[in-house]
Amino acid sequence: MRWPEPSFTIGIEEEYLLVDKESRDLAADPPKELMQDCAAALGDHVTPEFLRCQIEIGTPVCSTLQEARQQLAHLRKTIAEISGKYGLAPLAVSTHPFAVWSDQHPTEKDRYTMLAKDLQVVVRRMVICGMHVHVAIENESLRNDIFGQLSYFLPHLLALSTSSPFWQGRVSGLKSYRLAVFDELPRTGLPEQFDSYSEFQRTVSTLVSAGVIEDATKIWWDLRPSAKFPTLEMRVTDVCTLIDDTISIAALYRCLTRMLWRLRGQNQRWRTYSRFLVMENRWRAQRYGVKEGLVDFGMGEIVPFADLTDELIVLVAEDAEFFDCVDEVNHARTIVKRGTSADRQLAIFNEAIATNQTQTEALCLVVDHLINETLQGI
Repeated sequence: MRWPEPSFTIGIEEEYLLVDKESRDLAADPPKELMQDCAAALGDHVTPEFLRCQIEIGTPVCSTLQEARQQLAHLRKTIAEISGKYGLAPLAVSTHPFAVWSDQHPTEKDRYTMLAKDLQVVVRRMVICGMHVHVAIENESLRNDIFGQLSYFLPHLLALSTSSPFWQGRVSGLKSYRLAVFDELPRTGLPEQFDSYSEFQRTVSTLVSAGVIEDATKIWWDLRPSAKFPTLEMRVTDVCTLIDDTISIAALYRCLTRMLWRLRGQNQRWRTYSRFLVMENRWRAQRYGVKEGLVDFGMGEIVPFADLTDELIVLVAEDAEFFDCVDEVNHARTIVKRGTSADRQLAIFNEAIATNQTQTEALCLVVDHLINETLQGI
């Protein structure tokens, strides 16, 4: 069956951490006026998060990557300007280098109060931030069909985004420690496979009927059909500190969805691999970022990530041309060459330690770097 071409419109959500510019620690109790000022300036494109030290933004629905970049830059800049009036700054990063999770306070909101009661210490540890990218696929059957094929590419996107190498003042040894924290929640990780969209709906209804969840927004898979919009929401990625990296990953994801739609029009599909195998690549991306390779399941060997990136870019070349985002997609090679935010954070920390600065001083230098890089290119 050939479905009509989706609109493939795009929207990006990012979560930021708010830090005190003087102490460089998280702002555990930012003034209420800050959120009020943000809401006055940005409307419903900014919302509070589970913890008071977090803030979430979401772009409008965008037709082009260039529009998405402009909107995202405006949101980042506005949050920085408003928080700066209170001596604070946003960090586009997935974990804070040294903050202690038990010092943070939840936002007073019914949804978050229920989460805290239900999930206990697991959710109170969620001092982490993610980036979510929505791509519109209006037909439900087509959305489910593409949904079932995209999991293979999630480790690739994760590797390009990694920005969380630290946890509570320690080098975690992972480029994305965020996922280690997030995976403690139920209903996370790689999504299930469904034969139809109605099967997905029945599965969700089972948990809703049992009173386990209120709706599908409580399903936190790495990729999910959105409960609010006719989109596939990619959620596996860390927050990219550099806006150019954010847009590159969003462009790749958007192009991958169209590439799979094109295959469908040719009566082809991307080969489905077992969740077990894809989880191994997910772990490798979480552990090494772009510095090691992923497993090529066909060849049965590890392929350097630079080679995999080249293959991805060739795979979606037609779609990058269609969306006029060739430069944005090609930027993925730059990410691989110079490293992700996690790599730069570790380099700054290690250089400071090598020059006899204390661990506290080194970690504060990392925070200063993140404050500056969050606004770089805006």
